[in-house]
Amino acid sequence: MFNIERWQEIFEAIAKNKLRTFLTGVSVASGIFILVILLGAGKGLQNGIEKQFERDAAGIIEVWSGTTTKEYKGLNPGRQIQFRNSDYTQAVQKFDDKLASKASTYNFWGAQFSYGKESGSYQYRGVDPDYSIIENVAVVSGRFVNYKDLENNEKVATIGMKIKTDLFKDKDAIGQEIQISNISFKVIGVFTDPGGEREEARAYLPRTTVQKTFGGGDKISNLFFTLNKTDDYDEALAQSRKFTQDLKELLKSKNIVAPNDDGGIGLYNSVEDAKQVYDLNLFIRLFFWWVGIFTIIAGVVGVSNIMLIIVKERTKEIGIRKALGASPFSIISMILHESIFITTVAGFVGLLGSLLLLEFVGPMVQSEFFRNPEVDFSVALTTLIILVFAGALAGFFPAYRAAKIKPIVALRDE
Repeated sequence: MFNIERWQEIFEAIAKNKLRTFLTGVSVASGIFILVILLGAGKGLQNGIEKQFERDAAGIIEVWSGTTTKEYKGLNPGRQIQFRNSDYTQAVQKFDDKLASKASTYNFWGAQFSYGKESGSYQYRGVDPDYSIIENVAVVSGRFVNYKDLENNEKVATIGMKIKTDLFKDKDAIGQEIQISNISFKVIGVFTDPGGEREEARAYLPRTTVQKTFGGGDKISNLFFTLNKTDDYDEALAQSRKFTQDLKELLKSKNIVAPNDDGGIGLYNSVEDAKQVYDLNLFIRLFFWWVGIFTIIAGVVGVSNIMLIIVKERTKEIGIRKALGASPFSIISMILHESIFITTVAGFVGLLGSLLLLEFVGPMVQSEFFRNPEVDFSVALTTLIILVFAGALAGFFPAYRAAKIKPIVALRDE
């Protein structure tokens, strides 16, 4: 029930000790301010990490050839391993029931592209159709390379947005002929990539066309796979580890590489990397929670100490109240109200300040691994509720001590 006299007492007590109340409020406000800012920073790290993983499909397993480092079956170390079409075909045949997507590539790192009077140097790759899933590209017009293009060795290209902008400006590129190393290719699609301009300075061509047109024979540069999804992350991790082990054994056996030679066949499993990165991010966020909560605790302890001082200063007043018939509950309620009021107001100010800072300054702080620091409203509300509870707890013990004071002792207090 609202008691105007009780609130008048609280405001009178605060007015008598403005500086003390202000400093106490600052300690509480800074606690929740630091906590929310740290939580926002943790979210910014998470957003940045997730943005990095958006560049490619989830759970990519990439394989490339390297140089052997060990002698094996009479062959000297230092051999350069070269993948062939048969490596990819054999891997797909053996593991097809486990694969969600698969692709091989034959890469060229730089070539002269031209259209009319415009020209530039860009990268092109011979790819399989599933590579659009692997690379997580979005075709904004036209289409991506398909299996019919591979079967017929079609001279077609799906180009990145940067190439389209540089060569065609505002003109529609679909159906136009471009020159790649003085060989004509028909543009069948334009794509964007979450990786940005660097990834969009590429053209994707049918792998078989690139091998035949540019003298690659049956050579391939990389193999890419993603596995069928599972509901449980640990199961997905175990499945990917088993697959990579079996795949390595297959490719090493086919290319005569020693089982314990890590140089001949290179492999990247993004599932394992994702676990390590997300575990690190979790530890960072838990650390932020730990620091923020202890900062709040320090502020609440300050409130408790102030309330003890207030009880000491008002000992005689409390004794008179009890002598006039005030109940222990009313004494406890009086102290608790003041404690909760100070922590709630200070906490709200700190919370509001931190949210405003994240809202206006956060978007300006952008880097490759840190994006859009923010705090969910539910988390912010939870911190405020925790703070109110902490304020009640901070005031309870001084209030309980005040309620236990005997009137005769309190009246003798000087």
